[in-house]
Amino acid sequence: MTLSDTTNDYGSQPKRARKNQKNLIINAFLMGSPGCQTIGSWRHPDDKSEEYLTNPKFWTDLAKTLEKGKFHAVFFADVLGSYDVYQGPSNIGPVAKAGSQWPILDPSYFIPLMASVTKDLSFGMTISTISEEPYHLSRRLGTIDLITNGRVGWNIVTSYLESAARNLLNGKDLPGNNERYAKAEEYVDVVYKLFLSSWRDGAVKINKKEGIFTDPKGLRHIKHKGEFFDVLGPNITPPSRQKLPVIIQAGTSPKGKELAARNAEIVFLSQLTPDKLVGPIKEIKTIAKEKFGRDPSKIKFLALMTVVLGDTHEQAVAKVKQFKEVFGDVEAAKAMFSGWTGVNLDLFEDDQPLENVEHLALASSIKRWSGQHPTIKKWTKDTIADSILVGGSGALIIGTPAEVADELGRWVEVSDIDGFNLAYTVLPQSYEEISEKLLPELQKRGLFRHEYPKSETPGQGPTFREQLFGTSKLDETHPASGLSWNENEEAEEFEERFEAAYNKLKGIKN
Repeated sequence: MTLSDTTNDYGSQPKRARKNQKNLIINAFLMGSPGCQTIGSWRHPDDKSEEYLTNPKFWTDLAKTLEKGKFHAVFFADVLGSYDVYQGPSNIGPVAKAGSQWPILDPSYFIPLMASVTKDLSFGMTISTISEEPYHLSRRLGTIDLITNGRVGWNIVTSYLESAARNLLNGKDLPGNNERYAKAEEYVDVVYKLFLSSWRDGAVKINKKEGIFTDPKGLRHIKHKGEFFDVLGPNITPPSRQKLPVIIQAGTSPKGKELAARNAEIVFLSQLTPDKLVGPIKEIKTIAKEKFGRDPSKIKFLALMTVVLGDTHEQAVAKVKQFKEVFGDVEAAKAMFSGWTGVNLDLFEDDQPLENVEHLALASSIKRWSGQHPTIKKWTKDTIADSILVGGSGALIIGTPAEVADELGRWVEVSDIDGFNLAYTVLPQSYEEISEKLLPELQKRGLFRHEYPKSETPGQGPTFREQLFGTSKLDETHPASGLSWNENEEAEEFEERFEAAYNKLKGIKN
């Protein structure tokens, strides 16, 4: 719900108590592209997004801004193909012209730059289970987690764009949903084994006097043989401070909820009103507890959100109007929507009502958008495009810092959400305004911390898991926790215990 669409009294009562008061997790939502959720954002005269291609200082300055504001993390969304469904087949034109998540660079290269000038800021990175073998991912992810001092998380996705499959799978179609998730489950199992079970804690000695860099007795071949993968191991990179990167998941299909309930420490959701978050959050928590024996409090839920701030409410509304009328690209918006849903909007007439067409993905998406825009009575191609020009696939909140802060508090009260992935409209200006104006308002309400937490390791900044849970160790109720090879545990002892732990994991999964 946007504050421009409805009236409420939240801005007038900034300090009133709420039943679900909590310290929110606040992430910056970015992509390695000239635009993310707001179509044409790079065209704004104050936007510096084009520098992402060639200027490392763009990333280091942004990292300093976010750490100064006490953001928890930068979350890098990523896709491996273009949105080419609209006016298809394989029509890249609209998104290429508008710079809508195209071109898109590999975000893993930006993280070391940003980490080099920060100590506390963490980083989440999207990597698809169809993009590379788990052994290679473990090496790449493990390297980044090491050089950031344990500040990295992995967002597990199975990919949904046919344009990605055509380039990654030798021209083959994207496998069906069931096969993708079955492969993803085994993929994650291999990653767990490589990170947790192939290096004993303390195996890295770096003993110059005795000439021992790594204790060979602290290494183990995982010898994984499954339906999709055959991996000998051990992991080629040693463990970081947090040993396993934080596990993130963003799917809300039935299979996605199952994958999240089993594995995720953070779940990303995208709903346009807080009431729509209630069901998915409760369902994932229930599956996690009843099927996988997990403590649901060890799963944090974050919602995608774009906030547009103004010194007055009218100024914020004017900003959105400017984006739509001056910088927005309606054809690119149609292309983005077509890519997200797989439905070519060009097949429909300009003034055709689309609420009841025989297209499940289209009807479902319109139903989702209509909840945020109750005044719109007729949904057409142009109406859809207008609704996503600013804010994209996530919710849009417009107002003064006090209004927006209290509206975020209402989302917490209604849905019990743990935090937000905040997308931008002008980069880096949006995050400067959030840091200087919105986050202090959240602090007044007791909804945001004043400082980063202290680390268990003296003299170090917190790991990503420490920011979330106060410890670098994986929660003991997590299905993979028993796979960790502990210090001073003999190989034979661990081998016997590992078999029991892995059999339990497989039994839970089945």
